[in-house]
Amino acid sequence: MFFVDLRRLILLLATASSLLTMGYTLYGAYWAERTLLMDQALEKNRAYALKLASSTDAFIANLQQQLRYSASLLSGPIPRTEQQLNAEVNRLHEQNNSFNSVLILDAKGQVLANAPYNLGLLGTVLQGEGTRHALNSKIPLVSSPYMSATGRLLIFLSYPILDVDGNYQGLVGGTIYLHEPNSLNTLLGEHFHRDGSYIYVVDKNKRLLYHQDTSRIGEIISDNPAIDAVNQGRIDALALENSQGTDMLTGFAPSKDVQWGLVVQSPTDSVLKELSGLMGKVLRNSIPFFIAVQILIWMLAMLIAKPLRQLARLAPHLDTDEAGSRIGQVHAWYFESRQIKLAMLLGLKRVNRKMGVMDIERNTDPLTSLTNRRGMNVMLQQWKDTDIPFSVLAVDIDHFKRVNDTYGHDVGDLVLCFLADTMRACTRDTDLVCRVGGEEFSIFLPDQDIDQAVQLAERLRILISKTNSPTGSPITISIGVANWPIHAREHSTVLKLADEALYTAKRNGRNRVEISSQNDQVREMPPPL
Repeated sequence: MFFVDLRRLILLLATASSLLTMGYTLYGAYWAERTLLMDQALEKNRAYALKLASSTDAFIANLQQQLRYSASLLSGPIPRTEQQLNAEVNRLHEQNNSFNSVLILDAKGQVLANAPYNLGLLGTVLQGEGTRHALNSKIPLVSSPYMSATGRLLIFLSYPILDVDGNYQGLVGGTIYLHEPNSLNTLLGEHFHRDGSYIYVVDKNKRLLYHQDTSRIGEIISDNPAIDAVNQGRIDALALENSQGTDMLTGFAPSKDVQWGLVVQSPTDSVLKELSGLMGKVLRNSIPFFIAVQILIWMLAMLIAKPLRQLARLAPHLDTDEAGSRIGQVHAWYFESRQIKLAMLLGLKRVNRKMGVMDIERNTDPLTSLTNRRGMNVMLQQWKDTDIPFSVLAVDIDHFKRVNDTYGHDVGDLVLCFLADTMRACTRDTDLVCRVGGEEFSIFLPDQDIDQAVQLAERLRILISKTNSPTGSPITISIGVANWPIHAREHSTVLKLADEALYTAKRNGRNRVEISSQNDQVREMPPPL
């Protein structure tokens, strides 16, 4: 059979290792840079959203201050003329484009003045949601967004007008149309991102109040984790998929005064578009180094062939008993071969150790970490070979099916673990606690007579019946007790007798301990000579 030359094999393995290492390095660099870019974008959007939220609160507070000043001008003992009222609403409307319309209402909601004049509301009594709420509350107010009678989505800001005695005279208010140009739209719309980032604003009902696509204003957005989070008052950032199926890096913050959520998001593809070019530069810089390493590996392969050839020939025979001694006889005359030799010896040692661990796992119940039936049989065989007397407790949970049906199998598993832990706590280190199947357990007590076994069984039964289980209340157990060699000469017979005693406990009402009534030591005694 043809075998590859060791030098070529070493070169192949080293080359493959170098390629894998370089690939893993590039992969790791890619994901590290990708994570960094995404984290930076998320933090940038979070900070920008927080800034916009603060600016929005400040903007609304400034508008309220303007209305407050107007209300103070309109208060006083002298009634204002129509010309004065019109002059004031025109001043508020035209001074900074903050309001799309300005109104002065009396206490009954009748329009005393409005701007712009072509609204045609003079003398009418307004019944809109925002104006009625403001008139009824008689306090400075920023309304929730609502749809006006003209079909506009708007918010209404108002400030009460009081006379010198503090009596309510009406209000001065301004509307902001969310679909139309105004200072609020300018504040939210001025940003300088070139990566496709954009801003949108929602109210507490998940309705869009601002969006770069004005046709979407008023739309209700559902199934958006960012909107859910910002409506809960959180300031954070998330990577998510928007309602159009585009992956976005989203930052958000609530505007506390008006209870809006401001969301800033950037397309993930735009954030990561420079990453491919960066990784190409890294790859081009890595190739010369990789070639130099391959030449060096080829030169070293010729020097290290002899001792490695010996180790390679031994590698397929690591499962033999003499593998360790044969590896130890290899003359490793330089550092690398000596390290590989030590690694093989260490690996062989670890394999043997893992085999021992696997043997333990085969004998252990995975749920409760108790000895399983296989491990129980192994231990009983050892006791049989050494004639060690023992008592056995057959333990079963009463009405365990009812636990599973009522609380579910997850809680049922917790109940099994609870019983296993309690049995471990009540027994000695030399005792053997086993799960033999389902809710059935066995406890083997070497060198313990039947009275001692019954005492332990009663102690365990009482403890379980008085301790809250994972169901939230105590459970009960039934226990059958037998002893070898008192009740039988064969181990298998003793186990059956313990099971029969357990079933007797079940028939007699459960939550009790029963002792096997059979005595094989007496029944099987030979007749006198």
